[in-house]
Amino acid sequence: MTTTTGFTDPRPVYARATEQAAALIKTVCPEHLTAPTPCTEFDVRALLSHMVGATRRIAVVGEGGDGLAVEPVAHGVADDGWAAAYEEVRVRVLKAWESDERMTSPVRVPWGEVPGHAALSGYVMEIVTHTWDLAEALRHPLGLDPELAEFALTTARRVLPASRPRDAETPFDAPREAAEDADTYEQLAAWLGRTPLARA
Repeated sequence: MTTTTGFTDPRPVYARATEQAAALIKTVCPEHLTAPTPCTEFDVRALLSHMVGATRRIAVVGEGGDGLAVEPVAHGVADDGWAAAYEEVRVRVLKAWESDERMTSPVRVPWGEVPGHAALSGYVMEIVTHTWDLAEALRHPLGLDPELAEFALTTARRVLPASRPRDAETPFDAPREAAEDADTYEQLAAWLGRTPLARA
């Protein structure tokens, strides 16, 4: 990871996280789309819609637009079109955040106005968590990168300490106790109020 003055550059981590998500999305078949996920309000189809929509939102933020005006869902994607839809927004968001200046410029995201590096770190946490949600629903067809979970968990513990109430502005349930044998992804999931499907 590249360390700049006062913060770790999240762009390389975000790029890896989107590559991991893209590879997993390519394994989704139409028969998976109605399967449940640990993100209980979403089945697989709704989760994919949110992953594409939220990535489009952070792309718009990186481009200097009003990300809050972007609905974090994707409409009109065919059942066999999710991989292409995600790849399109993934490429767009990486381009939008290429500028070093964007790392320190203030941007507006759902949880407030923060420096760009903090916003993108939050979206690392989001895409890594939702990638795990999807992997759980698909019964883990691919291995997941533990370093990405470590970065996301560190971010989650910083921005969502146990003492912070979980409400409409922090759309995660209260932290749960992770199992003793939990890996880093399951620890991240527990911190954000999720339960692995096998343990639910």
